[in-house]
Amino acid sequence: MLSERRLEVLRAIVQDYVGTEEPVGSKALTERHQLGVSPATIRNDMAALEDEGFIAQPHTSAGRIPTDKGYRLFVDKLAGVKPLSSPERRAIQNFLDGAVDLDDVVGRTVRLLAQLTRQVAVVQYPSLTRSTVRHVELLALAPARLMLVLITDTGRVEQRLIDCQAPFGEASLADLRARLNSRVVGRRFADVPQLVQDLPESFEQDDRGTVSTVLSVLLETLVEETEERLMIGGTANLTRFGHDFPLTIRPVLEALEEHVVMLKLLGEAKDSGMTVRIGHENAHEGLASTSVVTVGYGSGDEAVAKLGVVGPTRMDYPGTMGAVRAVARYVGQILAES
Repeated sequence: MLSERRLEVLRAIVQDYVGTEEPVGSKALTERHQLGVSPATIRNDMAALEDEGFIAQPHTSAGRIPTDKGYRLFVDKLAGVKPLSSPERRAIQNFLDGAVDLDDVVGRTVRLLAQLTRQVAVVQYPSLTRSTVRHVELLALAPARLMLVLITDTGRVEQRLIDCQAPFGEASLADLRARLNSRVVGRRFADVPQLVQDLPESFEQDDRGTVSTVLSVLLETLVEETEERLMIGGTANLTRFGHDFPLTIRPVLEALEEHVVMLKLLGEAKDSGMTVRIGHENAHEGLASTSVVTVGYGSGDEAVAKLGVVGPTRMDYPGTMGAVRAVARYVGQILAES
């Protein structure tokens, strides 16, 4: 275990390096921070921190910089989440409140996160499998053609066209719509198949084929394969940090283009708490020089998806964590009210 004083020295090194982009020497620490000890003591503390792998010396400088291990200790023990100012919170709310649908919410969230943190923002669309049904609409487009519209509690809207075996009357359609909604509204998608399995039997013989077709399309919609979608924005922000990436920025950009990689990075939405992965803690080799800050968001107590940012390990962790958490909270409120 590090002493409190050495923890303070590490905190000062991280803060100075993040702020100045320059390796930090003992003289600078003495001048900028009230550590209450002599420069010689600080040099001894820095030597001990280096021996234990929390800081390192770039070969071109007498100063030290934090390692992945040092940033990890900083995040775990030393970095409180920095609260946003009232103007920042109002700006978030005003910007997100203007959204007209789920795509707009996700798009605005990506732009907002990228602007607030000056990093790459990643927002996962709410997953259908973790959603509940808000409403099922059935519309007659022709005597034997229907449109099914599924609306989720997260504001997601899915539309499907249905070609029926025979004409389906308006009265039968209204009856099916009412019975269907009475069974599935407010229920989780996983429960729907069981809730509707006997529904065809409650209709006249002539209508059962159409009812079964409608239910078949509904159930296919609930398990559609393209549910894992995400949006990425602010990639150009990485160019401001070119010197933070040892050789080239290309591996980071290639990793960002692989949505499968990014979805794995975000992790399961049910793990809704704040996660910070630093440097080599990221399994993908292309992201070994980055840190990833993520948190779950949702319309209730349970997260339905994740959002976060990707940036260099030399990151303002308290500010980034505060921004990610605040934006997730506002997105959750919007989904709950939509």
